Amino acid sequence: MDNLIKDVEMLGVKYEKITYTSDYFPKLMKLAEKLISQGKAYVDDTPHEQIKKERRGGIESKCRNHSVEENLKLWKEMIAGSERGLQCCVRGKLDMQDPNKSLRDPVYYRCNPMPHHKIGSKYKVYPTYDFACPFVDAREGITHALRSSEYHDRNAQYYRIQEDMGVKKVLIYEFSRLNMVYTLLSKRNLSWFVENKKVESWDDPRFPTVQGIERRGLKIEALIQFVFEQVCTRFCFLLYI
Repeated sequence: MDNLIKDVEMLGVKYEKITYTSDYFPKLMKLAEKLISQGKAYVDDTPHEQIKKERRGGIESKCRNHSVEENLKLWKEMIAGSERGLQCCVRGKLDMQDPNKSLRDPVYYRCNPMPHHKIGSKYKVYPTYDFACPFVDAREGITHALRSSEYHDRNAQYYRIQEDMGVKKVLIYEFSRLNMVYTLLSKRNLSWFVENKKVESWDDPRFPTVQGIERRGLKIEALIQFVFEQVCTRFCFLLYI
């Protein structure tokens, strides 16, 4: 995160404030409990691999029609991080027959006894990206969420979750992901090299980070011009077609 902030500052971008998804954990937990109470979510103790298999086949979980009371009881076990709670997850009750598999009762919350990198061991349950993102986007007043087209099939899920949450709808604007030959752009993959000491830091000149590019000798102004030209070229192509 610190290196992302440094890269943004090097580009001359001025931001108002920095927020973290973990800032919203208390609100997200209350919201999850609210959805369970409304019958829009349920607690499932089905093994992970079986859940994946049932989602692919459009098969409803045996836990899908449990009572609200039973679900809330198991939710409390999850919050406590008990042995029983660790067997469970919270799933949205959407549509197991929908052709779009992202709407087939996605997972909203999972147990994880490992300490959180920012807030320590305060919680034993954590929201999934699919659950947290629609809420945080709406809560922070975002009007248009920019997402790469690889998430296209999940857009319907994003909108449905916002609808069930009762929050303001955020419009999704898609763009094609930029790939470069012989270059890793994934933060997850780049992190592996840093964490395993394969490179000294995020400013390694072989990295596609702003720090790495500058260390390699490219000026920030040239990088901004390159990005600008990519956007203009893509926009002109869309107009042409």
